Parts: sequence; C-alpha cells; structure tokens
Amino acid sequence: MSVKERICISGLGYIGLPTAALLANCGYSVHGVDVVPSVVDTINRGEIHIVEPDLDAFVHAAVNSGHLKAALGPAEANVFIIAVPTPFHADLSPDITYVLSASRSIAPFLKPGNLVILESTSPVGTTEKVKTEIEKAGVDTSQLFFAYCPERVLPGHVMKELIENDRIVGGLDTASTEKVAAFYRTFVKGAVLETNARTAEMCKLTENASRDVSIAFANELSMICDDLGINVWELINLANKHPRVNILRPGTGVGGHCIAVDPWFIVAQSPDKAKIIRQAREVNNFKTKWVVEKIINTCLRFRIDQKKKPKVACLGLAFKPDIDDLRESPAVEVVEQLLAEKIDCLIVEPNVESHPHFTLTSIDDAIASADILVLLVGHKVFKKRIFPEGKPVLDFVGLPY
Repeated sequence: MSVKERICISGLGYIGLPTAALLANCGYSVHGVDVVPSVVDTINRGEIHIVEPDLDAFVHAAVNSGHLKAALGPAEANVFIIAVPTPFHADLSPDITYVLSASRSIAPFLKPGNLVILESTSPVGTTEKVKTEIEKAGVDTSQLFFAYCPERVLPGHVMKELIENDRIVGGLDTASTEKVAAFYRTFVKGAVLETNARTAEMCKLTENASRDVSIAFANELSMICDDLGINVWELINLANKHPRVNILRPGTGVGGHCIAVDPWFIVAQSPDKAKIIRQAREVNNFKTKWVVEKIINTCLRFRIDQKKKPKVACLGLAFKPDIDDLRESPAVEVVEQLLAEKIDCLIVEPNVESHPHFTLTSIDDAIASADILVLLVGHKVFKKRIFPEGKPVLDFVGLPY
C-alpha cells in the first residue's frame, strides 16, 4: 500500500496502540482514536500510557515522523480498525457496547472501497453486527469490505508477535477476506490464514478457552496436592518428563482480558453444550477464593500463636508476570477480599506507579515490615529476592521452580 493511505484505529489500549505504532513505522498514516483525553495527549507527546517492551520507542518514532496522531474522534481513512474492549455483563453475557459505539462513530467517514476490520475479541456474529450498525447509520455498505482479524499476542512480547505471529482473517464474503488478508500481508511476516468471519471469531475464543481448560487442570491439581501434602511444583516437573505430558503452572487464578473472559462468550451462546468450558472457568475462579481462604487461615493461626494481628505482604497485582496489566487480575481480587476482611495488607506491584484504590508499598518495605509474605504473581523481581527466614511464605506461583 502507498504511504499516503490512511488507517484509522479505534481504541488505543494494549492492542490498538501497538498496532497503530507498528503500522505508522511501516509508513502508513495512522489516525488513532481514544475516548480518554489524557491517553490522546500522552500519545501525541510521543509517550505511552501502558507498559510494553519496545512500545515506547515505536510510539516515539511514529509520532516524530508525523505518521501517527491521536484524537478523540475518527477521521477519513482507507482502512478502519476497531480494537476496543469487549467486557462482559454481570450475568457473564458478552458486552459489545464499545464495538457498536465505535462502529457508529466511523460511519460518517466511510467511503466505497474502505476496509472495516474488527480486532476486538468478540462473540460469534459480532462482525455481522458491525456491518448492521453501520447500515443503521444510513451508510451503503455494498462497496465496503468487512472482516474479523483477532490479535494473538502475548503481553510483554506484543511488538514482536504482531509481526511474526500467524494471523487469521475472516471476511463477511470472499472479497472482504481477500482484501483484508492482502492488507495484513503488508506488515505481517507470519502466515495470514483466510477463513470466514464466524470461524475467525470462534477461533479466537477457542484458543483462549483451550488455555483456560489447561490452566484449570493445573489449578485443580494444586488444590488436591495441598490436601494430600504433596509439592505440586515438584509433581508437575516430574510428570512433565513424560514425552506426551505438558501440565501448565498453577497460580492465583486466571486474569487478563482474554483467557478470563473469552470462554464466557462461548458459554453464553451455547449454555447447554459448553460444559467443560464452563467448569474450567468455575475452577479457575474458585482457585482465587481458595487462595484467599488459605491466607485468612494463615493469619488466624498467626494471631493465635503470636497474640497479635499480622501484617501481610501481598506481592504482585498484575494478571501475569512482568507486565502492568491489572485487567481481571485474580491478585487484585485477592487483595480486595483481604482488605474486606480487615487484614492489614502491604501491597506491592513494581510495574505500576500507583493504584486508584490501593496504597502501594515498595518491595523492601513490605518484606521488612510484613509478618506473612504472600506471592501472588511471579514477577522476575520477586525471584531475585531472598526472603527472611522465620516468616511464613505462601507461594501460589512456584517461584523456586
């Protein structure tokens, strides 16, 4: 594509901003859209509002080159990418409000020949709803090309994986699939695999549901081993020596916007058949409650033995190691429940500067002041620490292994 061709990306979060920066550095003129003024201002200064290796350099270069600009609203473009959040409602049904809102917002700027691409993780049929929403706005969609192309990146490796990972493109018709696949092949080194929109939507959900089921097995195993007095980390290491066994690592639960959310999209659309998928979600959610119970019981024993109320160092808030992303984090849920039980918590998260609801403590101060140490996230910085002897350590992530 010509460097003069323009891309409009709605949503400048953990996927939208890296995608915008990457495309801008590939020579595209990128107009990024976000509804948060501070995010727009930060990006236009060539800075970032999220933590992701190499992203700061990509954004700085893209803004300085003039190829990336952020705004509060869309603009005319050749390619429109929607990368906004898709949470779920209180009843665990999918909430595609942001997707539909973004669809309406780009409608006045669409012209014949434009590509409309949905990247947000979505329930099956959402790409069709994007088209319908745009039609409701009075736009003739007969000469527009609609497709779904889910992201498949690992936080902490996003800039590399946006380029190197295989991508799936599913159009609402063959022409849309071919047009959008050709666009992705201009910057993706991995294979660009073509299918239809519904299959592409389900593929994204399937990938994360599969991971969720595997993690649920590990988490369930960890609770069984605790009952039986078995070191689950040693057990998994031994079992994984089998050439056809690969048990994942248990943890505090499952977090993040994908694995902790996407399986519910499948359950919502096939509630009578998605039995294993639902059960895996329930196991992983229960693991977090189990962790809270273990911590509370340890605190009660401490109070009985030491005749005082303990201070508990809660190490880690992110949903996985070495990132700043707290979305759907089980560690956050653990801390919230401990505080609700009036437990004195020293909260540590080295990857964020502050938290809107928690007072954060440095690692050194927390370890020195706490009576009980609780490892909730396996950050590398925690692995380098030597914890004082004599203090109870509740390790839910297996740092020594």
